[in-house]
Parts: sequence; C-alpha cells; structure tokens
Amino acid sequence: MGPRRAAEIFLQRYPECRHFSVTLLGSLAATGKGHMTDRAILDVLTARTPDVTIVWEPKIFPAFHPNGMKFQALRDDGSVAGEWNVYSVGGGALAEEGVPSEESAEVYGLNTMTDIMDWCADSGCGYWEYVEICEGKEIWDFLAEVWATMVEAVERGLDREGVLPGPLNLRRKAADYFIKASGYQQSLHSRGLVFAYALAVAEENASGGKIVTAPTCGSCGVVPAVLYHLKKSRNFSDARILRALATAGLVGNIVKKNASISGAEVGCQGEVGVACAMASAAANQIFGGSPAQIEYAAEMGLEHHLGMTCDPVCGLVQIPCIERNAYAAARALDANIFSTFTDGAHRVSFDKVVEVMKQTGHDLPSLYKETSEGGLAKDFQRMRIRTP
Repeated sequence: MGPRRAAEIFLQRYPECRHFSVTLLGSLAATGKGHMTDRAILDVLTARTPDVTIVWEPKIFPAFHPNGMKFQALRDDGSVAGEWNVYSVGGGALAEEGVPSEESAEVYGLNTMTDIMDWCADSGCGYWEYVEICEGKEIWDFLAEVWATMVEAVERGLDREGVLPGPLNLRRKAADYFIKASGYQQSLHSRGLVFAYALAVAEENASGGKIVTAPTCGSCGVVPAVLYHLKKSRNFSDARILRALATAGLVGNIVKKNASISGAEVGCQGEVGVACAMASAAANQIFGGSPAQIEYAAEMGLEHHLGMTCDPVCGLVQIPCIERNAYAAARALDANIFSTFTDGAHRVSFDKVVEVMKQTGHDLPSLYKETSEGGLAKDFQRMRIRTP
C-alpha cells in the first residue's frame, strides 16, 4: 500500500514525464516480489506510460528505514527531471528523512497508554471517547467504512477456495476450517470459527484482495476475526463494534508513535503482535472491561509476541504469516478472558512492553526483519532442496 501511494504522489508531481525508474532498497526489495510491490507501483505508473523500470537493491539498507524507495522521473533525452527518496514505514504510511509529513501531524495530545488511562480515570470516560474527542465525530463514518470492509473481506475469504498465487502452491484453508468447525462441540466450534475468519482475511490479502491494514497488511486478519466472531456469536450492536475499533486503533497508534508497526524495522512482533494487542483491547472493551483491564489485555497481547521474527518464505505474505493471524486472533480472545478475571492491576505496563518491543526489534539481526534470508524462510529452502 505504501509503495502504491508513493507512486501516485510521484506521478502527480511529474505529470508531463513519460519515463520512470523506481529503485527498491533493503527489505522492500528483498520481499518486494512476494509482497507484489512491483505490481502495485506498475499499476499506477504504467497507466501513464509503459516505460517504467524497477531496480532491485536488496543489499542496500538505508539508515533511516529498511523499506526505502527512490523514484526518478526522466525526460525524453534520459536526463533526470526529478527524484524522490521515500520510505514505506508500515500500514501504508510514508515518511521522508528530515521532512515532517501530514501523517505525523499531532492528533492525540496524549501518546502513552498510561497517560490516557489516567485521563480516563479523571474524566470517567473510556478510550473510545478519547478518540472521538481527538478525531471528531466524523471518525464514526470512517470506522463504519473500515468495519464494512473487514466484514466483506471475511465473507469473501470464507467463500473462496483454490491455491494462493505464488510458488508455494499454498491452498486456501478458511472455507475448510469454517465447515469443519460445525462438527465440534461449542468451545472447539467457537475456536475453529475464529481461525476460519482470520484465515479468510489473511488469504484475501495474500491474493491481492481488498483488506484493512490493522495495523498492517501482513497482520490484517486478527482484528476483523475477533470482532466478526463476537458480532456473529454475541450479536453485539454495530455501535459497540465501532467503539471497540476506535480503541483498537488507539492502541495501534500508541505503538506506531512510540515504536514501530513495520516488520522490516522490528520484526513480526510489530505486526502480528500489535494486531493481537489491538484485538485484545477491542474484545475486552466489548465485554465491559475497565480502562485498566483493557490496558492489561493489550499488554498481554503484545508481550507474548515479543521477539517474533519476520521471516516470510519466498517473500510471500503466506508462510508463516497467514497461520500467525489465526493463532493471534485466538490469543487475543484468551488475553481478554485472562484480563476479565482480574481487576486490571499488574506489574508490567503496556507502555513498558512497547518500549521493550522497540529495543528488541532494533537488536534483531536484519536476517529476521522481512528479508526472507533467515529464520523459517531459510529453513524452508533447505527442506525443499532435500525433498525428492
């Protein structure tokens, strides 16, 4: 999503040019083909001209962020009309080194969970009310669109079968899980449905379908799976679901502000881990959790993903990404239950876990941060070589 947006912006800046070159750097180049990064850029630029060159530089890691892009607009004589260095920093967001962006404009006066929780205690309000105050009432129209898109992704994914695109020949599983879940008793039936919903959205993402970054494409199945399951099984109102989405978004924004949601920067803990925290908080709010209980649920959702590497096989958002979405959705529901059994008091705060997640991500070698050169990606290649 980030590279596509960057291409749209660059095209608007140089509408007269008919020749473009785009250099992908670092993790963006290493996993770009599997993530369909080139397709996203070409879809935009080739609508203007067929003369578009994609250059891959997976060994060059920019200091600012490992997902770097260099756009060049060329004149007919080959000279450079203009260029732009920009970075895809997660969830479709873009950043430029040393240049404040519109996305970095301050919306929330408070940027830690502790400060917001204190505000809730003083005001008697909840997290979703803080979001409404900061964002304005128009946030509910936006979240209604987000929720509708999530629902559509779940239901499309449940109805589709076959093989996902790419060299792994990975079959879709959501429909099978959905059908098989009906054969189990209530507890396993419920868990099987959650798996199916998460798989459905993650498989839609893997096949280039329309999804919601929550907080990223690679972790897009967790939040919709949890909320869709609670909507279907408990018949919660849409208004209650939207308030939970507002709280989930607030949790994601806190991490994005104070750490990162980019797998290329901090590993999968910043994607699936943050998605689990968001879904945990949302579920706990739906069930009437206090601000302290909601914070505890979010803390558990992220804490128990600390250190998770981002090692997609063949650069595809399939193995282990899809399965991780299903598992994290189930873990979010467990975090909600665990927190509900407490009064919300605990020793390690959500803000502390965010701080640790950021440091852990920086300590991880680049092999384990969306390069497909280490971890499960490397082992998988060895396994394929040994297979007769």
